This record gives sequence, structure tokens and C-alpha cells, in this order.
Amino acid sequence: MAIAESAGDRVELPADAAPPAGHYANPDLLPVPVAHRTWTTYNFSALWVGMAHNIPSWTLASGLVALGMDWKQAVLTIAVANVVVLAPMLLTGHAGPKYGIPFPVLARASFGLRGANLPALVRAAVACAWFGIQTWIGGQGIFVLLDRVLPGDWAGARHLGGYPWPLWLCFVLFWALELAVIARGMDTLRRFENWAAPFVLVGAVVLLIWISVKAGGLGPLLDQPSRLGWGRHFWKVFFPALMGMIGFWSTLALNIPDFTRFGAGQRAQAWGQSLGLPTTMTAFALLSVLVTSGAQAVYGTGDATLWDPVALAAKSHSDIGLVYALLTVLIATVSVNIAANVVSPAYDLSHLAPRFVNFRTGALITGVIGVLLFPWKLISTPEIYIYTWLGVVGGVLGTVAGVLIADYWIIRRTVLHLGELYDPAGRYWYTGGWNWRAVAAFAVGGLLAVGGSYSAPGAGPFPRHGLIPFLKPLADYGWAVGLASSLLLYVALMRTARPVEGAV
Repeated sequence: MAIAESAGDRVELPADAAPPAGHYANPDLLPVPVAHRTWTTYNFSALWVGMAHNIPSWTLASGLVALGMDWKQAVLTIAVANVVVLAPMLLTGHAGPKYGIPFPVLARASFGLRGANLPALVRAAVACAWFGIQTWIGGQGIFVLLDRVLPGDWAGARHLGGYPWPLWLCFVLFWALELAVIARGMDTLRRFENWAAPFVLVGAVVLLIWISVKAGGLGPLLDQPSRLGWGRHFWKVFFPALMGMIGFWSTLALNIPDFTRFGAGQRAQAWGQSLGLPTTMTAFALLSVLVTSGAQAVYGTGDATLWDPVALAAKSHSDIGLVYALLTVLIATVSVNIAANVVSPAYDLSHLAPRFVNFRTGALITGVIGVLLFPWKLISTPEIYIYTWLGVVGGVLGTVAGVLIADYWIIRRTVLHLGELYDPAGRYWYTGGWNWRAVAAFAVGGLLAVGGSYSAPGAGPFPRHGLIPFLKPLADYGWAVGLASSLLLYVALMRTARPVEGAV
């Protein structure tokens, strides 16, 4: 096995050595050469601006207002969540610029060469669902636009599966558009993010100006009272909502190496993410809650559609304004969907069968699975979206993050043997390709994090007293419980039952 070379704080395989081959390698999974790690602070900041300015981010904030918070409470919740989730984002992102490897290859160090398929498939399944949610929203945008500019009553067309048939057609059209962009590869994604990010921000500001004019100024937007107050009713909503907000980006907290592997260095990825994620999400949350508060002032709190920016934009009487608003929606949706929800599962599925699935094939599979997961149901109400979907996703993905962080930072002190991440004769083979300690930590952490999941009657799929009633008190803190418990258990198992790591 050739010894990896180091260029400062960046490691790569020797230029004169044959690249890893066999069942556990293909061109999309191999380390990015140092010469090709060129993304700057601006590229990472623009990536986050483009990903944060999207419609699920908007409905995240506006959904908190719909659940009873005022604008100050909603913005506070989201700001705290994004500062918290930035920490695991930077910790797992460190391996990208240093070793040039994607998330599923990093997971091999802790789970084993075969065992890494477990977190990869968990992450891929979540990303596929997110892809479907975003694509459904984009299809809705096209539907609202065409219903306005074309003759006929599209909304009144014959329904299929509870929705007008033209909406399904728009959903398929937008799905095909995204796959066409995906087929052009990662460099096209980087260029697209660079110009999409500022365009989307301007569009959000325009929507704020429009609703402010209709409301008669900013006063009515800021005066909408909290229905929760600051007492126990607020805190009862705050903690599960906080875990949901963290769960929103817990996906990227795992697979951020898929992007940072192209980074010019640690400074670029750390500053780019720190400048891009918490600031952008907080600013976008402020825009969202102000617009939703203004819409409540204009249309009344009884309108359940006001948390959805597509439905809100449809209330505009200006065709030009509607076209601009929905064009912004479409660009925002394409921007985040490709970056956040296609790159990861494409690599993850490629990891599952490297000889048969490359990046583009994995992306196509992602698109198909995303449709089959019924995304329109996952975003049907704020309760299902924030508590059920984001809460459970955050808890499960937090357990994976705990194992990765424990292994990379505590057990290995950021030192990986790069070539052996692709070698079944190397130290990361463990037992039959699996590290049972990582699997055990993941299973226990996941059980503690989501085992007590519950729903209010009629507001979700879980029993009122929780799936496992005695774990219900932990359910409101799912992400934190999952991350902390899996991290501690993994460290304990690795230090008390140290594995024999293959031939070293």
C-alpha cells in the first residue's frame, strides 16, 4: 500500500501510485487531488446562501409563526439552532479539505468498509425524501404560474390523488428540469450557486416589500402577538421546534465532506460555512416570519395557507409580480435541491455498488425514489413537517454524527490512513467489513432519540403517549440525545473493546 503524501494540512495519494481499485473504489469516491481542491471562502458562503434561501427554509420559519410564536420567538429559535448545528458541520467538514474524501468514505473509518453502507443509506433515504419535497414545491410554483397566465381553471381540473391533474404534470416537468441540470456535474452546480444565491435573496426582499405595502407598513408585521407567551406554553413548543430546526440541516452535518473535499483548505471551509450558514438562515428566517406576520395582518390568522410562500404569492393581483415571485421560487428550489439533496445520495448510492453506480446514475435513482416517498404528505401541515418529519430525521441523523465525530476527533485525532479506506486488507475492515461498535452506538442512540416519538391526536402518525412511553421525555430533544449518546457509547466501546483493525 502506497503511503499518502501531505501538502501542508492536506493529504493525497502519491501521484506516481496506481489509484485504489476493486469493489470499494470508483472515480467518484476517490480522493480529490490537492490541485483540484479549489473552492474558496466565497464558494462555500455562496453555497450556503443558495441552500438556505429555499422554500422549506421559509416554511420552517413561517411554520413557527403558524404554531403560535411571534416573529422574535421564531427568529430566536432558528438562530440558536443554526449556531448549534454549525459545530458538527465544521467538525465533520474538516476531513474534506484534508483528505479529499466524500461522506461515505469518511464513514468507513468508523463503521467499516461494508458497514459504511448503513449510514450512507440512512442519509440517502432522507435526502431522497427532501428531493421529493423540494420538487413538489417547485411543481406547485409552476402550477400557480400557469394557472394565472393560461386560460382555463387549472385548479378546478379533475383531481387525481387529491390534487388537480395539471399539478402532477407540473411536478413531473420540474423533476425533469432538475435532472437535466444534475447531468452536467459538480462544476455546473458551483457556477449555478454563485449567481442563484443573490437572486433569491433579492426575491425574498421584494416579497417583504409587497406584503409591507399591503399591510400599511412594517408596524402590523412587527405587532402580531405571540399566542404562546414566554411561559411554559412557549417552552413546550420551543424545544421540539429547536430540535426540528437543527434536524433541518443535520443532513448536511453528515455529508458536508461531499462539498468540503473540493475546498482549498480548512480556512476556506470554516470561514465559508461560518459566514454563510447561521447568518443567512437567521436573516432568511427574519424575512419569512415578517412576511407571514404581515400576511396574517392582511388576510387574518384563520388562513392556513399563509405559511406557504407559493400559496401566498398566488394572492398577488399583479401578473408581473407573480411571475417574478415564482421565478424566484423555482431558482431557489433548483439551487438547494441539487446541492443538498442530490449530491449526497448520488455518492451514497455509488458507495453501495461502486462498479455499477456512478454519480449521475445515483442522482437519477435519487430522483425516482424521491417521487415514490410521497413528499406531498410530509409537508402537508406545520405539525407533520416540523415535529414528525424534522424531529425524527434529526434524531436519527444525530446518532450518525455522534459516531463520526467521536471516531474522527476523539479516537483518531483527525489522522486517517487514506489508502486503507479503500482496501479490504487494511485497518478499516474490522470484522467482515463491519465495526459492530459503531453499529451498536448507532442503534442505541437512535432508539433513545426517536423511540419516544409522539403526536398530538390527529396531528401526526405517532401515539399520543409515544412509541415507547417511558422514552417520551427524550423525544423533544431527539437530535441532542442521539448525538450525545452515540458519541459517548462509541468512545466507551472503542476504548474498552478495541478492535483488531485488519492488516496494518
